[in-house]
Amino acid sequence: MMNIPEPVYIVLFLTFSGLIIRTCLVIVGQSWSKTYHYLGTYILLPNIAYVVTTVIANNIALSLGMIGALSIVRFRHPVRSHFELTMFFALITLGIAAGVNIKFAILLLSIIIITIFGIEIIQKVAEKFGLNLYQLSFSEGISNYIVELSSSEKIDEIDSNDNLINSFFSKSDKQWEYKLVFKSKKEMDDFVNKISSNSKIITYKTSSAIS
Repeated sequence: MMNIPEPVYIVLFLTFSGLIIRTCLVIVGQSWSKTYHYLGTYILLPNIAYVVTTVIANNIALSLGMIGALSIVRFRHPVRSHFELTMFFALITLGIAAGVNIKFAILLLSIIIITIFGIEIIQKVAEKFGLNLYQLSFSEGISNYIVELSSSEKIDEIDSNDNLINSFFSKSDKQWEYKLVFKSKKEMDDFVNKISSNSKIITYKTSSAIS
């Protein structure tokens, strides 16, 4: 039987735990947890904390230095998202871990790379089956393609679309307003072509923005 090191079991447990917690939040309707940033954060942060506590164990001086370094990142550097902050923590932890035990630095680096590419690969596979691993938001750090439209009635097909980020009924105009964000222009164009013939659509416009 293959002898798998204990840290590997712990990493797998922490990764699975983060995914379970995120899934529970999605199930109960906490839509903010559906984005790429939160998915990456829920996978990486428990593992980063594990590496941190392991490399600074029984070393008071290193513990204080680590707290100081992470505090500087948190309070001195403006960040746009939880995932960006997590990546800063990961980079600092990577450097400290390398100075203490290179094995943990290699382990953390592997986790980061697998998470970044793994999320995108799984998303591509999920899209082939009409599923989405995560939703886009305006803080993803990528180009967003936006569709804003008005309709005379509520459209269930749009309400259930995973790319929908906002919808409301305008009492003054007596119409429904929708805003959707897409990762690529092709996805946006396909959506527009699909709904443009809907008689309930009053107006729509498209635009692009870089967050």
